[in-house]
Amino acid sequence: MLSIGEFSKICEVSTKTLRYYDEIGLIHPDQINPDNGYRYYSIHQLKKMLYINRLKSYHFSLEEIKEIINGEIHPSEEKLRYALHRKRREIQQKLTRYEDTLVQMNQDILNLEQGIHVMAYLDEIEVQLVETESMNILYERQLMSREEYVQGYGRYYSKLYEQIARENLTLAGTPMTIYHSEEFNPAGNDTEFALPVKEAVKGTRELCGGLCARSVLKGSYSNLTSVYAKLREWIEQEEYVLTQSPYEVYVTDPYQTSTTNELVTEVYFPVAKK
Repeated sequence: MLSIGEFSKICEVSTKTLRYYDEIGLIHPDQINPDNGYRYYSIHQLKKMLYINRLKSYHFSLEEIKEIINGEIHPSEEKLRYALHRKRREIQQKLTRYEDTLVQMNQDILNLEQGIHVMAYLDEIEVQLVETESMNILYERQLMSREEYVQGYGRYYSKLYEQIARENLTLAGTPMTIYHSEEFNPAGNDTEFALPVKEAVKGTRELCGGLCARSVLKGSYSNLTSVYAKLREWIEQEEYVLTQSPYEVYVTDPYQTSTTNELVTEVYFPVAKK
């Protein structure tokens, strides 16, 4: 048996942390001396503790680790494989965001060195007034938080594509997202995932055409807020009003592009003259 101090030293986990892990049911001492309360861990628990440490190094939360381990030293391979795939996607998404941030930061530093304000890029965003045609869209409408968007895109578009294949529908355009919420809510926003199709069948609706203020973003989705701000400013200056929910059209598939610089997104604000 190992004292809590010896166990702590070998695994490089403080005794305070070990006591906390005991409280939350992550790993319990094998024995506790009833006379003095000293805690002892068995040799076989070293493997479990090292396993917990490895999962922590993969940025799993303690609750996630408990779910994976579920009281077992050797959880099912399927459960572990699924959890690792999911966490890898999360980390990759964070890395991509950090890479985008570094690119933007380097550009801002270069601009400042050249006497250009960091917000000067807003003046380079072009807005066009276009006339769009009505279309049938196959859609899924959900309340989605920002953290759920990435997974939601894949889940709901896959479902829509499956319906198109199952019912032999004719795809008439690229994926779209329509945002219906009047204000931003971190807990969830009214989001409609849509695919244009030629046929009007169950599960489709008409997206009315008409006059739209349009802007095209080439690059990371993180810059979409700037495009939205520019469009809203243009609408105000040109004395138009928003008539329907704004929407995005994804000209390029994010899963088929190697860098975010290759992404092309069209943003539409349906408008009418005041």
